[in-house]
Amino acid sequence: MEEIKAENKKTLEASMEELEDIIKSVEDTGISLEQSFALYKKGVAELKACQDMVDSIEKELIVLEEGENE
Repeated sequence: MEEIKAENKKTLEASMEELEDIIKSVEDTGISLEQSFALYKKGVAELKACQDMVDSIEKELIVLEEGENE
């Protein structure tokens, strides 16, 4: 069941690549202010998703480490 959930979620690597693409697009001087703002909002959301994934992984590691120490 967890494997199915993992397949449906975007990986941390994919999210980081998406963030890099957004940054490159925002740095492009040929886009409008409105496009820059839309990309900025998308980037903030993607960054939050990355932070949430990292937090989740850290929590799992803590649980595993506590299990090894018992």
